[in-house]
Amino acid sequence: MRALYLDCFAGISGNMFLGALLQAGVPEAYLQKELQKLPMADEFKLQVKEKASKGIHALYVEVEETAAAGHHHHHNRHHEHRSMQDIRQILEKSSLSMAVKQQAQAIFSEIAKAEGKVHGKPAEEVCFHEVGAVDSIVDVVGAAICLDYLEVERIFVSRLRVGGGFVNCAHGLLPVPAPAVAELLLGWQTERGPEEKELVTPTGAGIVRALGTYSESLPKGFVTECIGYGAGSHELSIPNVLRVYLGEYNGAVESRLSIIEANIDDMNPQIYGYLYEKLLDAGALDVWTTPIFMKKNRPAQQLSVLVDEVQKNACIAIIFAETTSIGLRIMPVGQRLEASRHMAKVETKYGVVNCKVSAWEGKLCSVSPEYEDCKKLAAEQNVPLKVIQQEALRVLNERLG
Repeated sequence: MRALYLDCFAGISGNMFLGALLQAGVPEAYLQKELQKLPMADEFKLQVKEKASKGIHALYVEVEETAAAGHHHHHNRHHEHRSMQDIRQILEKSSLSMAVKQQAQAIFSEIAKAEGKVHGKPAEEVCFHEVGAVDSIVDVVGAAICLDYLEVERIFVSRLRVGGGFVNCAHGLLPVPAPAVAELLLGWQTERGPEEKELVTPTGAGIVRALGTYSESLPKGFVTECIGYGAGSHELSIPNVLRVYLGEYNGAVESRLSIIEANIDDMNPQIYGYLYEKLLDAGALDVWTTPIFMKKNRPAQQLSVLVDEVQKNACIAIIFAETTSIGLRIMPVGQRLEASRHMAKVETKYGVVNCKVSAWEGKLCSVSPEYEDCKKLAAEQNVPLKVIQQEALRVLNERLG
């Protein structure tokens, strides 16, 4: 599968990520064209410049607000600090592909949850400041566009250097990392570094949280095809660039996964649904329960949670906080094999459906329409969900032969 490795020795921001992907092969003209599909496209202009940082040639991406943006701000203060609902409406009203919309929304959702926790509000009620600004919206949507173009399915991320000192935000002078960034990087491998600058921005942290998997170095089985560098705006003692490796990943990495287990016989079953959501939101790869019998033939549930090393401690804390269990078993997973996969867009008579096509050792092993795409079309067209799924499979099978 197509994959990226992000080497964040100087941190990560949205525009650094964009610059690196452009240098790695996304045509600037394609990105510019796709960004014009946003309903607020008249509010910005994207500038891409070449920049050298300590001798490293990189691309620097800058989003300039236009007079139209100033006009909107003057007549409607609502747009100065956009909410999650505003962001969602922008994405829904755009003519971007479903895959791009979903990925961009996933990044914004992670940031909204972090901001909500910091400010003591539900994620939907969070009023974005820096992240709701035009440049951050363009950075996030642009990132999703570039990832879709490159057909990237897996993103590995190094240890993050966050910087130090203080940063001036909408709420005043805040310590680095800013509270929302610190929340987004919970469970992640970070280091301060010698620089008294903010090196990981909320947008960069949101991309990492929503899409990334920690890997100390290039994972085993990753074959690099090219490298891109995205430049940051600070002058540092080191090259202020994000280095991105683009290549193929065959899924044969050394496992850093564990299964957390607990036997539970005294908990209200209504809690399990809530528990599943909490664990998956915290980064669990899978959660399941198995009916079992314990001593004295008491019926019970065995809770099992598959986690990466980065999310393990957060998931353990959730289990102790939300369940009646007072003891857990943690077992390392020796190996986890994954079929290579990519997304194929199929045009059905009901609309566009993304289908996941999987292969093992070069042979097709599974074809599956994306549930959310089919559900949305079923509701819009007032057609049974299974009819949409069957039609998507029929069209794709004709294409694949």
